[in-house]
Amino acid sequence: MTDQLDPNASDDAAACPRWYVVQCKGGESFRASEHLTNQGYRVFHPVLEVQKKRRNKLVWIAEPLFPHYLFIRLDRVASNWRPIRSTRGVLKLVAFGDEPLPVPDALVGMLVAHAQRDETMREAGNVYFRPGEIVEITDGPFQALKAVFETQKGEERAIVLLNMLHQQQRLELPVGNLRRMT
Repeated sequence: MTDQLDPNASDDAAACPRWYVVQCKGGESFRASEHLTNQGYRVFHPVLEVQKKRRNKLVWIAEPLFPHYLFIRLDRVASNWRPIRSTRGVLKLVAFGDEPLPVPDALVGMLVAHAQRDETMREAGNVYFRPGEIVEITDGPFQALKAVFETQKGEERAIVLLNMLHQQQRLELPVGNLRRMT
């Protein structure tokens, strides 16, 4: 498999930068990401925007996609690995034995592409739902019914299409009352 370290590989292959996983101290992945970036490392910390209720108001909060973990791009020869362990928020590099194991570039590339797509959706004013997507209503008189997401109206409201009486009816609901169908 080409994504594994090969002890017989040439020096050129060993010098190629690869992605590795950093395990962070509890609740400190954002701090670790910031400090590693400030030290000049290339870091990818995938986050997920989730809606939480704070003081009876729905707010969007960024939470790590992989709690306690982030990705760092390192070169086996040119990168200075020593400061990583002592960086605030970092617990260790994930390794098998004494050897840090690289993550396949395709996996990190897929996560980066997904994060960029989510960023595009956020810029369009919608974090989770795309027009035409099937959603489930999670609260209120239409709870447990399926609807089609049409558009977001402001920050906290959405318009969905609900099949009632053999017709699609437009319904305005709080975004927090919708859930993506899995």
